[in-house]
Amino acid sequence: MSTEATATPSSSLVPVFVRLKLTLLRNGLRQSPGRTAAYVVSAAAGLVFAAAVVLGLVALRGNPHAGTLAVVLIGMLTLGWAVMPLFFPTGDETLDPTRLVMLPLRPRPLIRALLVTSLVGVGPITTLALVTGAVIAVADGAAAALVGALAVVLVVLVCVALARAVATSSTRLLTSRRGRDLAVLGGLFIALGAQVVNIAAQQLGRPDGLSVLEPLGGVLRWVPPAAALGAVEDAGHGAYGRAAAGLALTVLALALILWWWQRTLTALMTSPDSSTLQAVEKDSARRTGGEERGLARLLPEGRTGTVMLRTLRYAWRDPKSKMSWAMALGIGLLLPIVYAAQGNGSIYSSFSASALLGMQMYNQFGQDTSAFWMVASTISTPRDAFEELRARALSLALVAVPYVTLVVVGSAAFIGPWSAFFQVYGLSLGLLGGLLATGAMASALFPYSIPSEGNKSVAPGQAGIAWISLFGGFLTAAVLTSPLLGLTIWLHVAGLQSLLWVLLPVGAVYGVGIATLGLRLAAPRVVARLPEILAAVSKG
Repeated sequence: MSTEATATPSSSLVPVFVRLKLTLLRNGLRQSPGRTAAYVVSAAAGLVFAAAVVLGLVALRGNPHAGTLAVVLIGMLTLGWAVMPLFFPTGDETLDPTRLVMLPLRPRPLIRALLVTSLVGVGPITTLALVTGAVIAVADGAAAALVGALAVVLVVLVCVALARAVATSSTRLLTSRRGRDLAVLGGLFIALGAQVVNIAAQQLGRPDGLSVLEPLGGVLRWVPPAAALGAVEDAGHGAYGRAAAGLALTVLALALILWWWQRTLTALMTSPDSSTLQAVEKDSARRTGGEERGLARLLPEGRTGTVMLRTLRYAWRDPKSKMSWAMALGIGLLLPIVYAAQGNGSIYSSFSASALLGMQMYNQFGQDTSAFWMVASTISTPRDAFEELRARALSLALVAVPYVTLVVVGSAAFIGPWSAFFQVYGLSLGLLGGLLATGAMASALFPYSIPSEGNKSVAPGQAGIAWISLFGGFLTAAVLTSPLLGLTIWLHVAGLQSLLWVLLPVGAVYGVGIATLGLRLAAPRVVARLPEILAAVSKG
């Protein structure tokens, strides 16, 4: 009797979960017209994109490189399914296994139910359409069509199971602060990936563009689940042994993914976490023996070291600060690579590193949000304000100077010419110093609030102040750097290229000098406008 009692829930678990997901989806869309419209628009956009890709694949039928393109497409599709749960962990809350921990469910029936439920949605339907189009593009003959039907099912199952397994194994990470930071950084990786796809699309647009995919396609043909699509093409050519091997590899990959998913799901639903264990708090002095550890040991003592450590911790722990820093670092490194890949490479594109990192100096007090009142309580004289601004600038320079050095050296090595290294490096350091100076001044004259919630970076009603601060300060920094630029032009016009090396020490000294001057000029203005600054940054 107990056997029947346990068998019945297991056999009926799949339809229950499917109805549950459909019900939750319907109720979620009823919450607001905006959410319904967003879902409908996104679903329509996904289906239109899938239809366009399918039509393109069908049009390539008979092309000698169609099989390679289809295999690469399936590889990219699988990669997308694998990484999306890491960047969008709350994309499907109805399938969160932690919500089922208290239910008497066994892993295998639960996996079957979750796998079938995962097939309900716009993503799986879009994937099904893309895989079907890829099979149509390469299938030739009845045997290939039969293998293709099996390949479509296997590829979709592998993609969905892989996404669920990755999400399950990363559930506790993604629900923690570090996981939320990872999700915030997902936008950076998507931006970088979009640039890579843009470069690849330009390469494929050439007359012989598809031929460049042959080496990659040759490797992916034996990597599941793209191996299943390679099996379709092999079956059309009569290579039934290779076709069977490709299908077998995909079936084996699906079995391994399901086994991994079952193990991680069992561990997730049976092992305790921080919410079920007694928290043991220890005094930091007892843990460290009363000594500072890590970066704090390398920073100077007094207010300078304290402010530097606080600023760097904000950059690492605060999601919005981390996103801003990550975008600056990523784009500053990416732009020279993109220009080089497009055939417009120049060592002068490395100026983007100084520009993007230097702009992190702007709105320093707004980055503290409502916590700035604690900083304001320690500022009573221009000397206090100068030490506060200097420490913030030093923390930025601690990252920016090595980063700018890396980008300029890399641009000189891979793009060239090395003869322009000294002038570009010197101008970059001078521009960085100018941005530190104008950033400090803009922080005092044009502060604005950054909302702690949501995706906005400027509080309502302060957008004009933000534009004036950023663009006005950047133009002023360009004017401050003009003496270095004039010296560079004069050396070229006078035919004194052998003396261009002096731009490096001159640029470094000039950058330090102009940054120090800007900090000293901004310090008394911070003290004089401290109430206005506090009110402006606390507005959001």
